[in-house]
Amino acid sequence: MTDFSSGAVLDDDLDFSAAKSRGKARESAGARAAAWGGRGLNVAIGVSAAVVVTGIALWGVQLSGGMVQTGMRNLASWGLYITSFMFLVGLSAGGLIISSVPKALGIRGFGGISKVAVMSSIACTVAAIGMVVVDLGQPARLWELFAYSNLGSPLMWDILVLGTYLVLSCFYLWAQVRAEAGRMSHTALRVISVVALVCAVLVHSVTAWIFGLQQGREMWHTALLAPWFVSSALVCGTALVMVVAIALRKVGYLQLDQAYMVKLAKLLGAFVMVDLYFFGCDLLTEAFPGGSGAEVVAMLVSGPLAPWFWTEIAGCAACAVICFTPALRTNALLVVGSLLAILGIFCKRVQLLVGGFQIANLDMPGPLTPMQHAAWDSGLSGIYGSMVYWPTPLEFGVTLGVVALGFLIFFLGLKFLPLRPRGEEPPSE
Repeated sequence: MTDFSSGAVLDDDLDFSAAKSRGKARESAGARAAAWGGRGLNVAIGVSAAVVVTGIALWGVQLSGGMVQTGMRNLASWGLYITSFMFLVGLSAGGLIISSVPKALGIRGFGGISKVAVMSSIACTVAAIGMVVVDLGQPARLWELFAYSNLGSPLMWDILVLGTYLVLSCFYLWAQVRAEAGRMSHTALRVISVVALVCAVLVHSVTAWIFGLQQGREMWHTALLAPWFVSSALVCGTALVMVVAIALRKVGYLQLDQAYMVKLAKLLGAFVMVDLYFFGCDLLTEAFPGGSGAEVVAMLVSGPLAPWFWTEIAGCAACAVICFTPALRTNALLVVGSLLAILGIFCKRVQLLVGGFQIANLDMPGPLTPMQHAAWDSGLSGIYGSMVYWPTPLEFGVTLGVVALGFLIFFLGLKFLPLRPRGEEPPSE
């Protein structure tokens, strides 16, 4: 305080030590940001580009030798590529939802990480489209999909919605940059946010309908699949934004209050619980006495897909515990919990895709394909029973290259686009 009688200023009136500590913290963050934005970011871009080139080379090998080099066969026509596609679409949709909901509803949200979340959504969308391309045995015939399109097919719906979603995500990022610079009204940005939110929900719903509308696949045919996909997208998208925000905060790229991380952690925990609730409802419906899905539940709980099932349950449960326990909400544990949630959702996608092919939907003797996994006289049920799909090293390499493409786009966005917020938005209670 100040002694007005003597005109002296006491030590506790001006806390120079606190000011110095804040100044040192800003200088340290600035130094880390400079290092990251210079050499560190260039190294990340270079490594990602190298992995992309390697993936393209392996894809060339796949094209020259045919899809027989993969683990996919007539009885399991989708594999790691389509599993990754579903997963990446979820990551993309979740990131855009996190960014658009606060602006669409007119509430305070995560202003500091909004543009970064949209950039991660764009990168994941491009990678998801890349997974579809490498899954095509003859990508040169892609034009036939549009020339002879069937608008009554959910596959065509997904292509149209995904393309629209990518364009809209780029436009939404541009709109945020314009609004931040004062060149776009907040009303216009709010309208764009509403459209982006609807499209984000729709893109993952349509992806779910590709599977859910197939009556011949018992594990896929459920009306719950679309909301389940959306809840999973919220889980893995929020977890991805959490990991990215903490990492960029660590290197000094973003200056975010810890209150943002706490809010994001609470959201992630709530999304995980909703997703587990949907999963429990589906399992109860399938396993209830007299139900037709007992075989599905047995395959998940104690069958060939049990490792994926229990990894999902354990990972999501651990994430929820970390998010809802204040003492555990350290940045390190939040990253661990987020990665566990992302792993859990990926395991869910594996269960869905592989499990859908694992259960035979017809039975007949005789050889159906030269690439079967069991003796022909065991019938189709026997063939399915011994068929647990596993990707080949070539599939892993191509998939890694496509994922690296997403990282490359994200890192280029950090380097060349104004993703860093101009001003900090105080977190709401």
